[in-house]
Amino acid sequence: MQLNKLTIRQAQDGLRNKKFTSVELTKECLDAIKKKNKELNAVLTVCEKEALEEAKKADARIKQGNISELTGIPYLAKDNILTKGVKTTAASKMLENYIAPFDATVIKKMREQGAVLLGKTNLDEFAHGGSTENSAFGATKNPHDTSRVPGGSSGGSAAAVAADMCIFALGTDTGGSIRHPASFCGVVGLKPTYGRASRFGLIAMTSSTDVPGPLTKIVEDAAIVLSVIAGHDKNDLTTAEEKVYPVKSREAGILPEAKLFNRVKIGVPQEYFIEGMNKEVEQTVRNVISDLEKQGAKILEISLPHTKYALPAYYIITPSEISSNLGRFDGIRYGFSEGAAKNLWEVYTKSRGKGFGAETKRRIMLGTYALSAGYYDAYYLKAQKVRTKVCEDFDQAFKKVDAIITPTSPDIAFKIGSRQDPLKMYLEDIFMIAPSLAGLPAISIPGGKVDNMPVGVQIIGKKFDESQIFEIANKITN
Repeated sequence: MQLNKLTIRQAQDGLRNKKFTSVELTKECLDAIKKKNKELNAVLTVCEKEALEEAKKADARIKQGNISELTGIPYLAKDNILTKGVKTTAASKMLENYIAPFDATVIKKMREQGAVLLGKTNLDEFAHGGSTENSAFGATKNPHDTSRVPGGSSGGSAAAVAADMCIFALGTDTGGSIRHPASFCGVVGLKPTYGRASRFGLIAMTSSTDVPGPLTKIVEDAAIVLSVIAGHDKNDLTTAEEKVYPVKSREAGILPEAKLFNRVKIGVPQEYFIEGMNKEVEQTVRNVISDLEKQGAKILEISLPHTKYALPAYYIITPSEISSNLGRFDGIRYGFSEGAAKNLWEVYTKSRGKGFGAETKRRIMLGTYALSAGYYDAYYLKAQKVRTKVCEDFDQAFKKVDAIITPTSPDIAFKIGSRQDPLKMYLEDIFMIAPSLAGLPAISIPGGKVDNMPVGVQIIGKKFDESQIFEIANKITN
């Protein structure tokens, strides 16, 4: 038995039944990282000593009968999530040697469960990108084909899960940063409802859309991790008190209170099957939809008319919030500082010039321009009005359907270095941005393969109705 290939539930059962220990499980995951990471570059920091210590504590806890959902389960965390005493770089030279003084809320919840942190995963710098090529510490490669990207920005987390370097991983999703790499790497990636899980301790990108979430091997595991990280946090006033349903059963692995499947209405938006998308990807997704219909779901054609405006609106709102959030990295308050400067202006310009990468600089400049006097109303305010229209589209659609199904990405993973045009890269997010703007839960699951590369299927749900999208996702993957 290769322990690192287990799902959360399988590992949990093995630990409960004393088939193996958390130390043994952790060692196999660490061995997998040692064997594969040199080629994949998915993990930036490995916490071998600390992980083994945590595993020993988990074994002692299990021996006492004090076992929770994730006790003794090894995981990796995206390197823009703060971890006390461990480097958190955001894959940027700006934070190359930064050691966090406290844990993010989601990490704190993991520690309370007795989960074992193996290390921190690679990402696009400050989560700015869709390929994990923008990391200051080198690109991550796709385990299915190392000449291709893993997607982004949580590419390291997705690649690590796909390569069985951990049992599950944590990522963050702003406009597709969990779902996109999940699609390219053939794993499950959940963006929870905005406000479902705390953002406290995340290095902020776009505060109005950022959300932490899991990347897992199966749908059941995503439900388990969500049940742990969800909930109100006094340190994040955007978090909600909404009830989090426990996992219903070990066999089903889904959340209860989902509607009987033969009554489920699933919407297929015409705007998500666009000219120029890979025809084989489109056919793969349509085959999944057909299978759901055969299983009893009612499939309805719907329209989300403002979808085409979501992408340009997002790329006004996002750089604007990035410009604001990254203002603290000035060489004085936070981050890398260039000491050889004649005055304060040189400290700023030299520190940011050397500390930030090209894509981060691009987004800061776009955002600063959009927020500047004379342009705020023309760009940022108008983008927020478009966002309202996108939300209204979903509100109308969910009066008719229980969930919406779409492709996650218009294509399979592309070759490393093949997309140098920033505008083409931004188009990678085209199917994932609208649910992010609306704050809706969405999950990407494997739907098949094209040219031996994974194809992701996205299911979008009503706010705080993750139970329904788990139900549908389970029907597709089982």
